[in-house]
Amino acid sequence: MRPLLIFCLILPLLACASAPDGVQPVKDFELDRYLGTWFEIARLDHEFEQGLSRVTANYRLADKGGIKVINRGFNTDTGEWQEAEGKAYFVEDRNTGHLKVSFFGPFQGAYVIVALDKEDYQYAMVSGPDRDYLWILSRQPSLESSVLDKLLAQAEGLGYATKELIWVDHPNDEPEQD
Repeated sequence: MRPLLIFCLILPLLACASAPDGVQPVKDFELDRYLGTWFEIARLDHEFEQGLSRVTANYRLADKGGIKVINRGFNTDTGEWQEAEGKAYFVEDRNTGHLKVSFFGPFQGAYVIVALDKEDYQYAMVSGPDRDYLWILSRQPSLESSVLDKLLAQAEGLGYATKELIWVDHPNDEPEQD
């Protein structure tokens, strides 16, 4: 009975790191090229990012083969920066853009790279464990409309609510991130 109870408690945590049905992570992924800072261009709304503009994600190598993740955004209501630090690990192999990320202790969520500029690593589209989570990222604070149109069409084809995306503001005239 005890092993069954332990399995039932662990199963939801494992399921959170899986990709949504029908969503495939990119192959031939190169972590070294993905590391660094990405600007959030658009996202589906979630409580942990509400009210944030100028959102960035920074990825660096961490101890024990993991990836240190620092998400940062400016809260326009409070006038303060908010930051969350987590760690990510590959779910499959290092050549597949499917990771599990944790910001809150043992609770892990899926980080599934479903689209990527494999030539220059200048844009990416990332899903969470289900279609309620989607991010469009870029190395620059904006993204060419032709690339954006392509990503939106792909996301819509995969069943994401692209009309509900929040477009992240990255104004040039505000103070630098400290």
